Amino acid sequence: MKSYRKELWFNVPARRAFINITPQVEECLRESRIKEGLALINAMHITASVFINDDESGLHQDYEKWLEKLAPHEPVAQYLHNRTGEDNGDAHLKRQIMGREVVVAITDGKLDVGPWEQIFYGEFDGRRRKRVLVKIIGE
Repeated sequence: MKSYRKELWFNVPARRAFINITPQVEECLRESRIKEGLALINAMHITASVFINDDESGLHQDYEKWLEKLAPHEPVAQYLHNRTGEDNGDAHLKRQIMGREVVVAITDGKLDVGPWEQIFYGEFDGRRRKRVLVKIIGE
C-alpha cells in the first residue's frame, strides 16, 4: 500500500469564507499516483472545517446566515471561551457543526463523489495562515 501526505495552506483575509478545494485535492491525487484507496481531507485548526456539498452561491449564503443564527459572533461576551482574550468562541461552535474532515473513496484514479459534490474549506476565524491535511492511502 502507498501513502501520500500534503498540506494545503490558506490565509483568508476575512473572518469567514467557503473555499472550493476540490481542484487542489484532485491535484494531490494525481501527484500520489494512487488509483484505488481513500483520501482523508481535514482541517488542522479548531476554527476551520472541511465539508462536502454543492458549489452554489445561494447555498453558501444560506450556510452563512444559518451558522450566524446558531452561533452569532456578536456579542462576543456571550461566550465563556472569549474570557481568554479571544473573540472567536462562535468560530469553534461553527466548526463543530460543519465538521472537521471528509473521507472520499478513490476509484480508477479519481475522487468517487456524487455529481454535484465538491470539497470545501470552511473558515470561521480567518486573517491568519491555516492548513488542511490531505492524506491518501491505497494502491
